[in-house]
Order: sequence, then C-alpha cells, then structure tokens
Amino acid sequence: MEQRALGVAGPVSAVGLGCMGMSSAYGPTDRTEAIATVRAAVEAGITLLDTGDFYGMGHNELLLSEALAGGRRDGVKLSVKFGGLRGPDGSWGGFDARPVAVRNFLAYSLQRLGTDHVDVYRPARLDPQVPIEETVGAVGELVEAGWVGAVGLSEVGAETIRRAHATHPVSDVQIEYSLLSRDVEREILPVCRELGIAVTAYAVLSRGLLSGTYSTDRALAPDDFRARAPRFVGANLGHNLDLVEALRSVADELGATVPEVAIAWVLHQGDDVVPVVGARTRAQLDGVLRASRLTLSADALAAVETAVPRGATAGDRYATEQMRHLDSER
Repeated sequence: MEQRALGVAGPVSAVGLGCMGMSSAYGPTDRTEAIATVRAAVEAGITLLDTGDFYGMGHNELLLSEALAGGRRDGVKLSVKFGGLRGPDGSWGGFDARPVAVRNFLAYSLQRLGTDHVDVYRPARLDPQVPIEETVGAVGELVEAGWVGAVGLSEVGAETIRRAHATHPVSDVQIEYSLLSRDVEREILPVCRELGIAVTAYAVLSRGLLSGTYSTDRALAPDDFRARAPRFVGANLGHNLDLVEALRSVADELGATVPEVAIAWVLHQGDDVVPVVGARTRAQLDGVLRASRLTLSADALAAVETAVPRGATAGDRYATEQMRHLDSER
C-alpha cells in the first residue's frame, strides 16, 4: 500500500483503520468479526490503527490487544486519544487533560493494549480548564521517556495548533474531513501545511451517510450516536441523502461505489492527508482497500465537486452540547 508521512511520527499506510465503531457509538458489534477485520487490515498493509481509551470504556483497547497478539503489533502504529470522561452508564463527563491525568490515562492504555508504548498520543478534545501548552508538554515528556512516539491533536483550531506545536512538535491533527465536512479547508488545513503537520481525517464516510446504503427509514439502536446527530434527523437527512444520490451518479460513471469515491476524494486532497476509515467488517474493509487504489482524474474530481458542493450539507456534525467541546469550530 502507498505510504504517507504522518509528520514527525514517520510513514504510515495511505489509509488508516478507525476502530471506535467496533466497540461503541453505532449500536451492537460482533467482537469476532472486529478482530478478524483488524487482522485482515494489518495483513493488507494498513499500518495506522486509531483508538481511544474511552471507546467502550476500554473495550476497544482490549479488543486491539487481542487482535494484535502473535507479533502483529510489530510494524503497526497505534494512535490513541485520551481525556474523555465516562460514567458507569456510558454518559459523558467532559474532558480531563491535566498533566497528572495524561500520565494516568497512558498507564492504563499501555496495560489494556498490552504494549510498552503508543505511537501517537493525543487529547481527544481541548480541555478548556488546562492550557494546551501544559497538556502537550506532558505528552512531550512521555515522548522523551519512550512511552509515546509522537504528539497528536484532535479537533482543535488554528491558534491552538500553533501554540501546541510551539511547545512540542506535533505529528498530526485528527479532525472530521469528508465531502460533507469541509470546514477544515478554511483555516486548519492551511496552518497544518504551513507547520508541516499531517491531517488524519476521520468520519470520511460521514458516519455512514456516504456509505451508499443509508436511507430515511433506517431504524437506529438507542445507543447509536446518529440518533441524536442533526445531519441524520428529519429534513436534514433527506437533503443530505439527495447529495449522496448525486454522488452515486458520478460513482456509477466511474464504475465504483459511493463510499469508494468518497474515500478516494479525501485521498486526493494531498499527500499530507491520511483518511482513517471506520470499517467494522471485512466486507467494509474490502471497499476501503479498493478505494485506496482508485485514481480520480481532474474531470472526475470536478464532477464530484459539482455533485456535492462545499457547504451543501444540512445540519451540524454533532449535537449542540457536543459542538461546544470543539475548539475546531470556534
């Protein structure tokens, strides 16, 4: 598979595997299939695996530990988010990025993952009570001690990126980036390029909207994140699915599927952009691998832009309360 530079973290596969959905957020999961999918991804040459210590309250890290047993950890870069606080009922309790918490979170992650280091360690969100310099400085100390390979960031704005990078070199900024989420192009992506920081794009398929199979009558499980996401509600959903149908026409002309074109489009946004795709099954993974080999000509890219113009999406990507935690949206 093509390799791309993840800033100071070094080379990774051109696409990464996002593992959150294997443990939480989108309803029931199949542990056996999830483990098989991780292993198939590694065998196919995917070297970047993304998780968070709060995904399923540690479930995702334990799952990855099992999936990577038998020497599969070698050659794989683990990207881990920390700071999300959860209650026993799965409720959110905000974010904690104090230096003492950073060290504590990492200790538990290393134990659950069964490894002696993580390759990229990043606060999941900006903690409004803690200067970013303190959080990044604490992660930087863990880099110097050998427990962490590189410092990453997630969902932060341009000013925060500059302050963090001035404290310690940042490898990449993880942020939502897809045909339906392009705000990053205004300020965050240019600042990252100025500083030599990569972008790891998550929700490349807009949490299933760009899967090509989503419909207005789809029933969601009570614990499915999308039941409360504005883009999946009422008239917003109908509008967004109309955009998907326009994209389907382009995909059909290319002999590809909607998700393959959506992933390929992100791959074509620059060699410093690495899409992290949340495949939960081997069948979904096969589509990701096909997308990684799909070349879009200038005419094809123009057709995609016409089908899904920038700013055409209806509804925020998170519910109002969660949007307040996004420094990237300020």
